[in-house]
Amino acid sequence: MNTADKTAPVSDRELVLTRILDAPREKVFRAWTDPELLKQWFAPLPYTTPVAEIDPRPGGKNLIVMRDPQGNDMPNRGVYLEVVQNERLVFTDAYTKAWEPSEKPFMTVILTFEDQGGKTKYTAVVRHWTVADREAHEKMGFHQGWGQCTDQLAALAAKL
Repeated sequence: MNTADKTAPVSDRELVLTRILDAPREKVFRAWTDPELLKQWFAPLPYTTPVAEIDPRPGGKNLIVMRDPQGNDMPNRGVYLEVVQNERLVFTDAYTKAWEPSEKPFMTVILTFEDQGGKTKYTAVVRHWTVADREAHEKMGFHQGWGQCTDQLAALAAKL
């Protein structure tokens, strides 16, 4: 069972989602770092994830493409800043491959996976470059979209 945990942002440029997932953190972490698994849960349905090219190591790049129901692709490129097996993933869109600066950095994501006796306390902290970026992300449906994706992630991780 997923339960919401109200974790307050620490700044006006931050959005936070915290849940207790009914799966061990090793499985939740794997669902984030195995491209075939990531494709199964990453986009809020009815969106899909047809492409997940990831290299989860510090400096490794990622390309994750979300596709809307009309067939429009939304590529998301970034670089991993920190990878701690089963504990933490940090990535940003401030850089693309090989540390090339992106044209418009939007966010840095800090994911933590804490053991809760066979369950996982999963926290996603999303730090935006500006307050306007944070507000735009919230208006895009951050809480609903990331919440739905987290439910999809939890369901998949529970089956692994």
